[in-house]
Amino acid sequence: MLDVMKSIAPGQSYLETLAQEALAETDNENVSEAVARLAKLQPLEYDQAREDEAKKLGVRVTSLDKEVSAARSTKSSDGGKMAMFPTVEQWSATVDASEVLNDILSVIKSFIICSADTAVATTLWIAFTWFIDRVQVAPLAVITAPEKRCGKTQMLTLIGKLCYRPLLASNIAPAAVYRVIEAHAPTMLLDETDSFLKDNEELRGVINSGHTRDSAYVIRCVGDDHEPRQFSTWGAKALSGIGHLSGTLMDRAIILELRRKLSTESVIRLRHADPAMFSRLASKLARLAADNGDWVAQSRPALPSALNDRAQDNWEPLLSLADLAGGVWPKRARDAALTLSGADQEEVSLSVELLEDVKAVFDGSLGSRVSTADLLQALVDDDQSPWATYNRGKPLSPRQLSKRLGEYGVHSQNIKFGYGEVKKGFLAEQFADAFSRYLPPCQPPLNNPLPATFQAQQGFDGSGKVAASDFIRYPLPGETQKVADKETGSATKSVAATEKPLWTKEGSGVADKTGGTALGICEVFL
Repeated sequence: MLDVMKSIAPGQSYLETLAQEALAETDNENVSEAVARLAKLQPLEYDQAREDEAKKLGVRVTSLDKEVSAARSTKSSDGGKMAMFPTVEQWSATVDASEVLNDILSVIKSFIICSADTAVATTLWIAFTWFIDRVQVAPLAVITAPEKRCGKTQMLTLIGKLCYRPLLASNIAPAAVYRVIEAHAPTMLLDETDSFLKDNEELRGVINSGHTRDSAYVIRCVGDDHEPRQFSTWGAKALSGIGHLSGTLMDRAIILELRRKLSTESVIRLRHADPAMFSRLASKLARLAADNGDWVAQSRPALPSALNDRAQDNWEPLLSLADLAGGVWPKRARDAALTLSGADQEEVSLSVELLEDVKAVFDGSLGSRVSTADLLQALVDDDQSPWATYNRGKPLSPRQLSKRLGEYGVHSQNIKFGYGEVKKGFLAEQFADAFSRYLPPCQPPLNNPLPATFQAQQGFDGSGKVAASDFIRYPLPGETQKVADKETGSATKSVAATEKPLWTKEGSGVADKTGGTALGICEVFL
């Protein structure tokens, strides 16, 4: 202490002197000593210091990375304690998957206020992290809530106590994500993502890339010679934040929505929990993964057809574990999947919302054609839609409408609306492919049911399904649009005056052959 006091320079504090002496000690250390010191740092701390340390030692950054990684591996194999991850010993006896999942579910319900389906999904996601080397899809777990104080951090912390190799961070750089995954293959637990992930496109891209094993890589140039290097991004990741994240992240996620606790609801505070309980469950999960890894890798669980393709991918590893457990878990898991990721929960893009509104216009119009001006007017008249203020507070413009519909191969054309009257517009049949691919199947209007004869001929059984193989269209009841005469093809006569209408003539609707009675529009997509 006296030696230090003697070395304090005039005007310099005691702490500044200690910092300078510590810096001098690192300047005098050799490469081996520096590697040993750096190996003790947390991965994110090392990532911040690696370039300066490599420059000071006069070595390449890539060479330093390899030495530090080797030093950490040696330390771990020699029994040294890795502060980054808890040491988990496999359970000594064979464990029952159903019992383990039931225990985890009970723990979640004891500490977290959430729906039963959210608790089931969280249980399966925690177990999935232990099988990360045996599955092909790594769904994100997105913990979200509309407001603060809903238990998001509590949930993330609980997951960290049970999942495989947890690594918690409240902020992280893109480079740190792929470097720490490459070096340690952790389960990334990212909190407060609403504060740093929203506008960080590079970080979102890195996280997205780790969804499927085959594409879980990024390539970056490293070192003084800017050598291209491939980094793995494969691993389980849980994200927590207020509100929903970007569509690409949510599409790759099991969404775990939380709600604020009522005064009548009570849970145990996580900090008061017995650590031995979590250690015991983690030990059983480690044994479960060791004994059943091959089974999960080869399993092909039945996937609910109501889920879209991406949602089926997300739930596949979780449903495999539910099938492994058996009992009530297969049904319990599939019910949770349909509730949390079913069609009703799917986020609709603005373009799909436009398609839905266009279809509503055709369903409510008096014909199977509409001018561009009339379509725009119908869209902006709907005060529940975004089109009235879409254009920076102004209505959707014809050019913007054309651009969005063009994404689906639908373009306006010259259409005859009456004798000598031609306008730019759309035919309903132009939307047949887009409606069938991007919207739910069309149902016959409840206030305009199909005639019994049509039901019998086409296989309509009243259940909302139609067995017709083609796109079928009929005019609305009482429709007075003009139709083509058989001999001349001119649109000059009313529906009632036409005895034998031609179905192939342009510029006309269609009338019933026997009495001029129109049947009603029904767009059928199988």
